[in-house]
Amino acid sequence: MFYTLSYPNCKLLQRLLDETLPEFGEKFVLKKTMANGPLGMIKTLKMGIHTVPTLLINNEIAFKQVPTKQELINKLKFY
Repeated sequence: MFYTLSYPNCKLLQRLLDETLPEFGEKFVLKKTMANGPLGMIKTLKMGIHTVPTLLINNEIAFKQVPTKQELINKLKFY
């Protein structure tokens, strides 16, 4: 998950992931990268990420916004 501390939708996505990921057990591990930090800026440039929050699954962009809970569950079930 690419995020910033100042954008409220990043907190919404974090909360949604906290609610949803436990349903999938050990299948997914949440890794967070602050998009406006030095390392995050390099990663976002390399990956072409221009918005936050952006959620990647298996190093592929899955969402560039906060999905609904059902959209997130459907995407996670796909993997």
